[in-house]
Amino acid sequence: MNFEDIKESLDFLDDWEDRYKFVIDLGNGLQDLPDAEKIKINKVEGCVSQVWLVVDQLEDRSLVFRGDSDAMIVKGLVAIVIALFSNKKPQAVLDTPAQTILEGLGLSEHLTSQRANGLRSMIERVYAEARARL
Repeated sequence: MNFEDIKESLDFLDDWEDRYKFVIDLGNGLQDLPDAEKIKINKVEGCVSQVWLVVDQLEDRSLVFRGDSDAMIVKGLVAIVIALFSNKKPQAVLDTPAQTILEGLGLSEHLTSQRANGLRSMIERVYAEARARL
């Protein structure tokens, strides 16, 4: 699912519980990373849950992110981050005001501070991966 579809779906859902279930469903839709990629170098530091993020660069220099988590809601947040940043070139990733965009989804007021910190850590990791590929 692309980011615009995610945003539209979340805008449509008024009840937080429905939004929560939707985020979990997004995570369930992610393909699990193989154990061989669940290694220290791919682990996102700063997350209470286990989170792994892998980036592939295509021939046109676009970045494709893949990720996984051992926690259902966090895996859904990983799916949102992947949808926001994948298939963009490194500079476009860096130019994406992720925190502002994600706050616009209305999730932040319902995330625990630990999950919010973890989400920020994922975003910082994505930016670091993009900077490394400029």
